[in-house]
Amino acid sequence: MPAATERGIVVVNTPSGNNVTTAEHAIALLVSLAAHIPQATASMKAGKWEKSAFTGMELSNRTLGVIGLGNIGRVVAQKAHGLGMRVIAFDPQVPAEIAAKLDVDLVDLDTLLARADALTVHVPKTKDTTGYSARGVRQVQTRVLVVNAARGGIIDEKALLAALESGQWAARVSTSSSRSRRQRTTRW
Repeated sequence: MPAATERGIVVVNTPSGNNVTTAEHAIALLVSLAAHIPQATASMKAGKWEKSAFTGMELSNRTLGVIGLGNIGRVVAQKAHGLGMRVIAFDPQVPAEIAAKLDVDLVDLDTLLARADALTVHVPKTKDTTGYSARGVRQVQTRVLVVNAARGGIIDEKALLAALESGQWAARVSTSSSRSRRQRTTRW
């Protein structure tokens, strides 16, 4: 702070400054995964036209599981309702009254993992949120879409890769991982 002040640079803390942007980015990633946009684009750039190979999944009438119903998770829930999605959430810190105002069903983590067609993760990285276990990864519905718009390490990466390679998880993208890791773990 002193060095910035000496140089006339104003430093401010804007903890909620990117909430909407991050939430919209998570929704954009989810739509992209559901529509197979990355794979279809790569195929087309390779000179192929494999339209039937990339039939997507409609998000309308699907269930979105939001892990972390804080500032960003709440915006994601609102945007998902706009897509016609049902929204369930796991967040032990959020009172039921707040979830009800958002038209979100609060559930335990096991229920969320079992019911969600798509997941978005919006929790800080703490000892309690780091490395959601391989058990939890196996519990998720087959062909689930997963967007981690929080931090790397929240989902057990080894269990995640095994679920992707086995076909249990349809696709996953993390905005916090390096580009090479994101390309390696996004599968169809």
